Amino acid sequence: MSIKKEINNAPKTILIAPLNWGLGHATRCIPIIKALQEYNYIPIVASDGIALAMLRKEFPYLKMLELPSYQIEYAKNGKNFKWKLLQNAPKMMKAIWNEKKLVASWMKQYDFDGIISDNRLGVFNKKVPCVYITHQLNVMTGQTTWLTSKLHQNIIKKYTKCWVPDVAGQPNLAGELSHSNNLPFVPTYIGPLSRMHQKETQQKYDLMVILSGPEPQRGLLESILKIELKRYRGTVVFIKGIVEKEQKKEQLKNITYFNFMTSRQLEQTFNESDIVLARSGYTTIMDLVRLGKKAFFIPTPGQYEQLYLAKKLKEDGMAPYAEQNNFKIDNLPEIKMYTGLSYFNNTPNWKQFFSVFEI
Repeated sequence: MSIKKEINNAPKTILIAPLNWGLGHATRCIPIIKALQEYNYIPIVASDGIALAMLRKEFPYLKMLELPSYQIEYAKNGKNFKWKLLQNAPKMMKAIWNEKKLVASWMKQYDFDGIISDNRLGVFNKKVPCVYITHQLNVMTGQTTWLTSKLHQNIIKKYTKCWVPDVAGQPNLAGELSHSNNLPFVPTYIGPLSRMHQKETQQKYDLMVILSGPEPQRGLLESILKIELKRYRGTVVFIKGIVEKEQKKEQLKNITYFNFMTSRQLEQTFNESDIVLARSGYTTIMDLVRLGKKAFFIPTPGQYEQLYLAKKLKEDGMAPYAEQNNFKIDNLPEIKMYTGLSYFNNTPNWKQFFSVFEI
């Protein structure tokens, strides 16, 4: 911390940087950004692409910085998911190197007192306390899980703290993803993170569809669901997960389409919907747990993490799932056989967690 800040006892400035992989990393940072403000820190947000665009809409008054894109793309065929990531690895490594240099230059410009990185591997600086957020202490990639997990853990151990958005004991949400033995660091479990709140509202929709994640898989699922929903008789709200300058709304028979929603609108719509159809991304799961909703999941093809989470929730009796190419709208009534996503009574102790920046 600078001498000037110490003398003036001025609020500390914290850089918070979520990964742009769909919207999940950005949306789970929203409660952290709000908590930083509540505890008299000044958050500066850094990301790229739709993650940055969404956070600009949520916090139009905050300083926003742009980081290099990791250029994450999904394969059209889920079986090629690992190969596609491997092909993109040189671009990704270059972006990580560039963001590390960029953060170093921003340190001089903005005088950060701390850094919070949500899965951005180059957002780190030795001069200040740095926190890394992840629910993947184990990175599932099939037969190479042991290798990707070790590589990830070796990156995490350089950070001052690792915050895991789950609970330490049983039952927990992410299972083997967020719990691991023989780690080279001690993780801090901060509990599930969500920007959502449960409210008593009148039901407006029988089904809420919410899409997320990088292309082309987001668009492929949208096309599949539009065909399947022609046979659905109930009222549907369909959020495409495309962040654009202006919100677009379209009514086609019993389906109301939106390109995106702000957090407040999304919270209201979740509460007004009977059941939810979504990807089994971890942030979506945390939101649905907070809201106590019944859901049906379609994991992203080739993404081992989402398939693992969908299987775990099914085994725990919480929610059914189907693989993308096998999904039929006739599968939805299976939801009645499951308990739904039950709420973990967890209030993060932000004062304690933020004490890392008071070193």
